[in-house]
Amino acid sequence: MQKYLLAVLVNNTPGVLTHVSGLISRRAFNIESISAGYTEDDNVTRINIVVSVESENELDQVVNQLGKLIDVIKIVNLSKAPSIERELVMIKVRATKAERMDLVNIVNVFRANIVDITPENVVIELTGTARKIDAICEVLGEYDIVEIARTGAIGLSRGAMAVKNM
Repeated sequence: MQKYLLAVLVNNTPGVLTHVSGLISRRAFNIESISAGYTEDDNVTRINIVVSVESENELDQVVNQLGKLIDVIKIVNLSKAPSIERELVMIKVRATKAERMDLVNIVNVFRANIVDITPENVVIELTGTARKIDAICEVLGEYDIVEIARTGAIGLSRGAMAVKNM
């Protein structure tokens, strides 16, 4: 399975996210992650979707079907364009006083941040590539992870060109 990050610009209307995700799931394609948010234009929402497909042909099917939705303005495959992709993760780790210094060292190596400390837990925040986030989760797996909250991938095209102009 190949993963692709699609940037989908849509009209900012109620239910548009449901229409987009429903279309993909009805076609039996897997959505690995999805995130949506406002853009520089109040009338436009940007949906970042990571889809898993078997082939380029299946990806073309996803893009073509999305393009038929009334509210879809633009679709760009950021996996094929020069782009920057990032995810965010917050990881709550149960930590004794003795383990905290080890966690601080791990946080420093990954250039992460500690955003909350209680007598029982440490909450770590990291922004980076999926590979970097997978790596810190693997290292922290040696500790007692209480919970993980991870966003999906978001991305921007590199250079002066904006997705709306691609």
